[in-house]
Amino acid sequence: MLWLTLFFFLFTTAKICFFAFLYYFCQPKTNIMAHCLTDYEPKILLALCESLKGDTKFTDFLFQNGYPELAAFSAAVHSDTEALHWLLKSNYPEFGVLSNAIDGEENAIDWLQKNRLNFLLLFAAACRKEDNAIRWFVNHKLDIFLMMIRTIHDELLHQSWDSSDVHRRRV
Repeated sequence: MLWLTLFFFLFTTAKICFFAFLYYFCQPKTNIMAHCLTDYEPKILLALCESLKGDTKFTDFLFQNGYPELAAFSAAVHSDTEALHWLLKSNYPEFGVLSNAIDGEENAIDWLQKNRLNFLLLFAAACRKEDNAIRWFVNHKLDIFLMMIRTIHDELLHQSWDSSDVHRRRV
């Protein structure tokens, strides 16, 4: 009986040490305080989704209710460089980098990987229509993020069409 108790104690202790080891080594090794889209309530994410569709009422709502980073992220996705620079210089550089990663910029993707911001990395990949990333969101039933991914992808398509339309080019 004593051996069984000792074995159980050692097994439990080893399991706790293993999880502590995993926790320590899975944490980002940088000094940034990373924010993530998963930090926000669903109603705020829905407002962000509507803001991404171009509805300025929701952008104003985000800004006036303490979420200027999400309003700026929405503007950055819409190619607002001023908003992008604000994100990069503020306490929310990960959202500015996310905007660039969505556009497929390698430096931004590398930065997200280096800082182990895996959710944002997957989100950016899904916005670029990478099948494995989209499948991950579908398998985890993250419908609100799938709505945002679809909205961002549609915005990227519109930006692409606008840039190739000779009638919309600036001289």
